[in-house]
Amino acid sequence: MTVGHLCNVKLHVTPAVHSHLDRTWRLCHIRGMTKPTDAHSLKNLDQIQLARFAIDVLRRSILHYGIWFNEVVHQLGLEEAIRIEQEVSASIFPLATKRLAITIGFETRSDLPGWLVDMEREKLVSLIDAMCVNWLADDGVWFQAVENSHGMYTGKRCNDTCWSRYSPLEAAMIKSFLHLPEHAGLDSLERALGFRLYARINEQTTERSGNQLIFRMVKCRVQDARERKGLPDYPCKSAGVVEYQTFASTIDSRIRTDCIACPPDDHPEEWACAWRFYIPD
Repeated sequence: MTVGHLCNVKLHVTPAVHSHLDRTWRLCHIRGMTKPTDAHSLKNLDQIQLARFAIDVLRRSILHYGIWFNEVVHQLGLEEAIRIEQEVSASIFPLATKRLAITIGFETRSDLPGWLVDMEREKLVSLIDAMCVNWLADDGVWFQAVENSHGMYTGKRCNDTCWSRYSPLEAAMIKSFLHLPEHAGLDSLERALGFRLYARINEQTTERSGNQLIFRMVKCRVQDARERKGLPDYPCKSAGVVEYQTFASTIDSRIRTDCIACPPDDHPEEWACAWRFYIPD
């Protein structure tokens, strides 16, 4: 079927079957634009509405990028989706940066915004940390939204599945960033763990013991927050097993992972969870 044929395809939506879409469309409104508007184009929006629309464009772009990745995982498998995403990102981000630079009016250096490269080192690190905290907040808000609507069990199912895809993706990105070899070994795993987003949020330690690498999460932002509220530990072991196993095996397929303890397991006050990584003889 050609593009011309596709353009002439008529879609027939049965209201009785797709009535749930009405509610979905209402829920997808742009925050701050809940009042009715007779706008027919951008020129009818005031400055605040126009700025909010710009943020909504970013939101749609992020979702569309993620939907593409998810569908490639479904069609071709996670490993191939990760490979293709690296190819896509290497192409789209320099192009997007250049287009925004021309539109807004800033210089670029090495395909990066010049203002970002020139930012004071301390402020740039603070920006990275803030983005990492926003990432964790995003994860938590998604979980709570699903839990509030569909219960803890469904929330944990979604959470665990997300980690089964995100953790190897993050490992592959770090592996590429650090130019690690295929069989990187425990030394490279130790380096890679220090470049996870979690490493900028939580306090963690690593310890080498013979042919093993022991990783401990000394301070966990999520569990600490629950403790301050008088709540028990969040039972994150099911997600953690997937998270750490897939991360380690992506860095080096020979690496095996054991859980020393992770909630709801009992653990000492000195750390929230601990993991053992090793390469079998």
